[in-house]
Amino acid sequence: MSDIQRTELSVQRERAVLVKVITDARTANMLDPLGEIRSLANAAGAIVLDGLTQKMRQVVKRTFIGSGKLDELAERVQANDANLIIFDNDLAPAQIREIEKKVECKVLDRSELILDIFASRAQTHEARLQVELAQLEYTAPRLRGMWTHLERIAGAGGATGAGNVGGIGTRGPGERQIEIDRRIVRSRISALKRDIEQIDRRKTRTIRSRSDCFTVSLVGYTNSGKSTLMKKVTCADVYIADKLFATLDTKTVRWEIDDCQTVLLSDTVGFVGDLPHRLVASFRATLEEAVHADLLLHVIDASNKAALYQVEAVHGVLHDLGCSDLPTVHVLNKIDAVEDESIVHVLERKLAQTVNISARDGEGIPELIKIVREAASAHQIHVTMRIPAGDGRLAAEIDRSTKVFARRYVDDSVEMDVIIDRRLLSRMAGQNPVMKVVANAEDGTGL
Repeated sequence: MSDIQRTELSVQRERAVLVKVITDARTANMLDPLGEIRSLANAAGAIVLDGLTQKMRQVVKRTFIGSGKLDELAERVQANDANLIIFDNDLAPAQIREIEKKVECKVLDRSELILDIFASRAQTHEARLQVELAQLEYTAPRLRGMWTHLERIAGAGGATGAGNVGGIGTRGPGERQIEIDRRIVRSRISALKRDIEQIDRRKTRTIRSRSDCFTVSLVGYTNSGKSTLMKKVTCADVYIADKLFATLDTKTVRWEIDDCQTVLLSDTVGFVGDLPHRLVASFRATLEEAVHADLLLHVIDASNKAALYQVEAVHGVLHDLGCSDLPTVHVLNKIDAVEDESIVHVLERKLAQTVNISARDGEGIPELIKIVREAASAHQIHVTMRIPAGDGRLAAEIDRSTKVFARRYVDDSVEMDVIIDRRLLSRMAGQNPVMKVVANAEDGTGL
């Protein structure tokens, strides 16, 4: 196998054989244990030709799978004329190298495949930086295992004695070369972290500046229908495609839930089971939308037979982000495509608050809006504000940030009946001493 083939990460149009080692009972009971890795491979552009699974209590340290399965894998690769093997597990560099020696074919593990998909989906400068950082952090400890051309140069393994790899006159350069490679990678990682840190600070400031408004964040497994739901309820121009990780960028829009209330709705990057930790870290700022939300809408593909597994995977990521305790509504989407009603019944029993919808057809959307309206109402208050008639800036801010029902001019002042978020009212009152609250529906002063 050529060195170029091994170091090329793209799986576009490659002919693949899938492998999954099953070590836990939950996965063993799945109807299609290769279903998700098949979808991921298709999303990356590979042509899936075959697949095999092996149930083991403990993986083989050297080759991950048993010797018999390894022989079978080599036969299937040859029979299908495949040039790629994709494991639905994370492998050590040495394990990848040993498998490649046996089957004479490039091997990718689950994390590497997901990174490849993210790289192909990244459209913005921010997303490209985040993906590149995750890729380099994944690659850095694997340089010796992945770059096999270095093994043919003396010193690559630190050998110094006579008769070691490369022979007399060639010891040393290999070790220097791999150190150069590592230094380049470390330098690039440092530069990327500095650039991303600046972007993160700006994004964090932007997100926190919205703290005065009721914010709703869409979270869920990839391809569960989050973007479709956002477009349905807000008519926002969002990219929609029936594929995993269709978009990596967060989009936030205003959602007019009725004539009186407006909330901010954010769509986040889709989650997936065993999401590489480096990706979670790299996309931390992108996922800040969920961390600082007032309400999470956990969108679930109720038509997927692995829906329960997907729910657990999303809950795991939310726990890692520290937002698992936020108020959450579980939105059972694609209810129109459900073939097995028992899955829906199980989800309804296991999850705290659920609503059944079809984001595509609009079924159940009114009920979802009612739930969001009730949640937002708890954060809002009906008041009458009085401001100087000549303060156009403050009047414009009130018009922009609240729902104004009535406006009256009294002497040199303007009275405005509004519905406003409590946090926004507190901030505006502190920043604008000229603004007075002259009536409050809650304290009995009336409007």
